[in-house]
Amino acid sequence: MTTPAAPIRFLLSPSLGEVKEHVRAELFSRALTQRLGRPVVVELAPSYEALERELVEDRVDLAWATAEQCTTFEPQARAVLRAVRAGRWYYHAALVCRADRPLTLKMLKGTRAAWVAPRSTGGYLLPARHLTERGLPPAAIFAEERFHGTYRKALLALLSGEADVASIYSSHPEENTVRAYLAEHLGADERRLIPFEFTEPTLSDGLILTSRLPEADAATLVSIFTTLAGGGAGLEPLLGLFDSEGFVLASPTSPRTPPRWKVQRAEYLAVELDAQERCMRLWTPTGSAFGKDLRHAEGRSLEAVLGPEAGDALVALARAARLSGVGGRVEYRLEVEGETRWYAAEATVRRPAGGSSPTTALLVRDVTELRALEDELYRLASFPLLHPEPMLELGPNGELRYANPAAHTAIPDLVVRGAGHPLVEAALAWARRGVAPGETPPMVQLGGRYWELMVTPLLDPEGLRVFAKNVTARKQMEAQLFKADRMAALGSLAAAVGHEMGNPLAYMLANLRFAREELGRLKQTLRAQGHELAGDLDDVLEALTEATDGADRLKTIVQDLRMLSRAPPEHREPVEVVPLLEHALSLVRGELRHRARLEKDFRPVPLVEGDEARLGQVFVNLLLNAVQSMNELDAARNVLRVATYTGPAGEVVVEVQDTGVGMPPEVLARLFEPFFTTRPASMGLGLSVSHAIVTSLGGTLRAESREGVGTLLTVILPAAQHP
Repeated sequence: MTTPAAPIRFLLSPSLGEVKEHVRAELFSRALTQRLGRPVVVELAPSYEALERELVEDRVDLAWATAEQCTTFEPQARAVLRAVRAGRWYYHAALVCRADRPLTLKMLKGTRAAWVAPRSTGGYLLPARHLTERGLPPAAIFAEERFHGTYRKALLALLSGEADVASIYSSHPEENTVRAYLAEHLGADERRLIPFEFTEPTLSDGLILTSRLPEADAATLVSIFTTLAGGGAGLEPLLGLFDSEGFVLASPTSPRTPPRWKVQRAEYLAVELDAQERCMRLWTPTGSAFGKDLRHAEGRSLEAVLGPEAGDALVALARAARLSGVGGRVEYRLEVEGETRWYAAEATVRRPAGGSSPTTALLVRDVTELRALEDELYRLASFPLLHPEPMLELGPNGELRYANPAAHTAIPDLVVRGAGHPLVEAALAWARRGVAPGETPPMVQLGGRYWELMVTPLLDPEGLRVFAKNVTARKQMEAQLFKADRMAALGSLAAAVGHEMGNPLAYMLANLRFAREELGRLKQTLRAQGHELAGDLDDVLEALTEATDGADRLKTIVQDLRMLSRAPPEHREPVEVVPLLEHALSLVRGELRHRARLEKDFRPVPLVEGDEARLGQVFVNLLLNAVQSMNELDAARNVLRVATYTGPAGEVVVEVQDTGVGMPPEVLARLFEPFFTTRPASMGLGLSVSHAIVTSLGGTLRAESREGVGTLLTVILPAAQHP
C-alpha cells in the first residue's frame, strides 16, 4: 500500500463570520485537490496576526494574505499571486464621508474614524499611511478611532453618525467606481456617502506560495490559479471566496496591463451603452425591470430609464469597465415595489472594428431566490465543516475521501496513515462484521484519548461515513464510578467478614492464652516435684505460643479488613507524631540496618487528633514499604529519609522518601487499591489500610515515584483543634 503524500496546508485570512465562507473554502480545497493530485487542507485563520505568525514560523504551504503581508513575504516565497479586480492587480483606498457633511483633509482635526481592522490594507493601513505622509497622523488628528471588523460595519457606523470618516478600497481613483463598491455593501444607501480623498495605489492582496512547497507543486499551483478565470472549466464561481476575478503573477515592477478574461453572462436585462452612457439597445423578457417600463429606452440615459436607485450602480459599473478596458461584476440590493431584491450585474467592453468608439454591454439578473436557496444550502452543508467532532468519509477499502477540519485538528496523522490508521481500521472492521442495530459502537484509543465511532454505510457512492466522538472524560468517570462501586462492595464485605471472624478469634485467643498459662503453671509444679514430664511440656508451650502469634496476626488482618469499610478509629486523642515515628523506626531498624542509611529531619510539629495505635500502624507500613523497595546489594548507596514539618496552613506533614527501584505510572495509579501488590509474599493490604486510616482522620496520603530514582510518600494530617 502506497503511503499518501502529506497534505498541503492552505491558510485563509480570517472569515467575516459568514457560514458560506467555510463552504466556499471547502469547495476550493476539493477543486485544488482534484487538479493538483495531492491533498489540500484549507483552514481559516482566527486573526490576521495568527496568519502572519504561521508564515513567520514556516508552518504553512499556501496562504491568502493581505497586500502588506504579500509584499513582506514575497522575497522568501516561491511565488506571490495578486488578485485581479476590475482588470487591475493594484488598488487605491478612498476616504469617504456623509454627503450631507462633506469633508476635506484640512477639516479632519477632531473627527472620528471608522476603520476595518488593524491589518486591513484598504480599510486602515493605506489611508493611515497616506495621511501620515501629509503630516496628518491619525493618532494626532482623530478624536476617536474604532475598528469594526468589516467594510460594511465601518460604513454603517459612518451612516449612523457614530463616525465621520471611513475608508474603502477602489480599483480606480474616481467617484463612480467608488460608488459601485459602496453599492455592493450598502445598496441604495451608497448615495448618502461621497469620497473626498484617494490614496496612492498598492498591489492587491493575494496568495503566498511559501518555500515549503516543492518547486513542481508551486509551478502547478501557479498554473491553476492563473487560469481559473476564463479556463473553460466552470470554476469561476470559486473565485468568490477571494472576491476576485482571477490571479496574476505580479511584482512592484510588473507592467500593469489588464489580463483579458471572458466573463460569464446571465440573461435578465441586457443593455448596450454608447460612450456617453446612453442606451443603444435594451432588452428584457418581460419588457420591464426594477418595477419600471423599459420600452422606448433607446437614446436615453440609463439613469433616466431605470431611475437613480437602479441606474447609478449600473452606470458606475459600466464606467469602471470602460475605463479599465475589461469587464467587471457587482452584486447589490434594491427596494423594488416594497420588497428587497438582490441583483447581479456584469459588464463587458465591446471594441467595434474600424476604430469607432467602444460600447459597454451590461447583463443583469435577479438572484434573490438563488441567494435564498444558497443560504439554506450553506447552512446545511456547513454542518460537517463546523461540527466540533471529527467526521470522515471513507471508500470501500478505507481510502479517505473527506475529513472535516475537526478531524485534521484532532487526528493530525489521519491523511498520512490513510487506510492504515487505527480509527479507519476500526470503522472498516465494524462495518464488515454486519453488526445488529443498537449494538455498542466501537471504541478506539489514540494517545491517551478514547474515541467512540458512529459508522453509517453510504450507498451511492459506496463507502462509510464515520463520526468520532471524544469520550475520554466519560471513560475516566466510568472508571472512577467502577472503582467506587468496587470499594463500596469490598468495604461491606470486609465489615461483615470482620464482624463474623471477630468473635471466634476472641474465643481462640482467650482459650490459647488460658491453656498456655495453665500449662506453664503445671510445668512449674511438675518441675518442683522433679517429675520427668516437666521437660515434655516445653514443646507444647512453644506450639501454643506459635498458635497465639498466628491468631494475633489473624486478628490484625481482620482489623485491617474492617478499616476498608471506612469505619473511623474507635478512640481519638491528641497524639505526638515525632515520638510515634521514633517508635516505628525502632521496630523496622532490623530490616533497615542491612539495606540503607537513615536520615532524619524532625522539625517541631503540632499535635494531631487520632488513634495512636492506628497512626503507628500507618508509619510502620510506610517505613516497611520504603525499606523493602531498596536492594541489600546497594546498601552503601541507599538512603531512607524521614522528615516532619508544619505546612503553610498549620497542618502536619510527614515525608518518607527512599532511593529504591521506584514505580512505573501504571503501578503508582493503583498503589492504594486493596489486595494490589507487586510482591508475591504480600497481601496488598498495608498501603490501602494506611490510606483508609489517614483519610478517616481528615488527612491525605499521596505518593510520587520515578523508576530507578525512588519513591516519596507524604502524609498530611490536620492539627488537633484542642491540644
